[in-house]
Parts: sequence; C-alpha cells; structure tokens
Amino acid sequence: MSAVFTPVDRASWPRRQAFWYYTEAAPTAYSITCRVEVTNARRALKDAGLRFFPAYLWLVTEAISHQSALRLAERDSVPGHWNQLAPAYPRLCREDGSTALLWTEHRDSFRAFHEAYLGDCARYPARGDLLTEKGPPPENSYVISCIPWFTFDSFALQTQRPKGYFFPSFEAGAFQERDGQVWMPLSITAHHAAADGWHLKGFLEELTSAFAAPEAWMDK
Repeated sequence: MSAVFTPVDRASWPRRQAFWYYTEAAPTAYSITCRVEVTNARRALKDAGLRFFPAYLWLVTEAISHQSALRLAERDSVPGHWNQLAPAYPRLCREDGSTALLWTEHRDSFRAFHEAYLGDCARYPARGDLLTEKGPPPENSYVISCIPWFTFDSFALQTQRPKGYFFPSFEAGAFQERDGQVWMPLSITAHHAAADGWHLKGFLEELTSAFAAPEAWMDK
C-alpha cells in the first residue's frame, strides 16, 4: 500500500479547536509509561526462530494504523492524516556505541515485514553517522526505539520537536519476568494537538491484545 496524505476539512474537523489550542495557545506534548505483557508473543516468536524487535515495530505500526489521531501531520501548513506510517528505528554501531537511524516500509504481512527488516539491517549497517546509507526516513515515518540494557518505570523524551511534527514516539525497555509472565516497559510521547489519552487507550488495548495472541498475526 502506498503512503497517501489526506488533508482535513477544517470546517468540519472535530479536532479543529483542540488542534489550534495545543499548537498556538498552549503547545503541549506529554509522555506516559506503562507495562505491556509480552509473554505469549515472546515465546511464540522464539519457538518460530523469529526476532522480537521487528515484531514490536510491526505491532506498534499496525495499532497506529487504526488510530487516525496518531497519524496526524502537516504538509505546507495544512493538517491531515497519512493512511500509514513507517517505523524509523536506531541501529547500534558496535565500534563506537553510536546509533544510526534506519527505516523499513510497513507491510500488511508480519512475515514480509520481518524479512524486509532483516534485509535492511544487513544492507544498511550503522557506521558512525546519524543516518544509514538508505538515507533519511520518509515524511510519513515515526520514531520507535528500545533500550535493551535496562528496564525503567518512567521515561520521557525532552525534545524540541520541529513545528508541524505530531507523530508519537515510542521507547521500550528491557523485559522483566515476574511470576512466569514477561513484561515490557513502554513509553509513549505524544503531541496533545493530535492525540488525547482516549486515543492512547485505544492504541494500547489493541497492542496488548496483539501481544497476547501471536497466533492471529505471526503467520500472516
């Protein structure tokens, strides 16, 4: 599916007042941190010889695709929604510990995305620059990452976002095992002009359900 941007009709857009308020009167972003159970997905992926990180990328992107508030953007100062986003994620350069931003186009099929992710990582390794040789991410990309070395109870990005950027950002942490269950901390930073807590509630419900039922998507 090609990425398509559709401008909103400001006259009928239900969010027009909130968008104005949180961009002009009181520009606001916020972060939340929660824990997502990933027991079933982690076990099923391991048994199938598949990697967890691309599954995390794919599942978050899939959940975003069902929440238009998380796909809000501006083009030429006109707000609108992309029909799909692409995950942009850091790759570690083991020589100096730096990271380079890489991205993989989303696919409807998890298996196809998993293969594309592995191909991108093999073709475009991190070499100490900010970007890999694949080049800058497309304008419909959002940032999603993981800190695999430690877990956390709270994580907040302190960023000066470019004007007109409204996509959410995601940061996962190291797994924690408790009573036979595996939990992953997940921080979400959102722009209030685009999304309220209600939108994140819907996103997290879908994401949690997907991690609990890998048989529904793992062989797609």
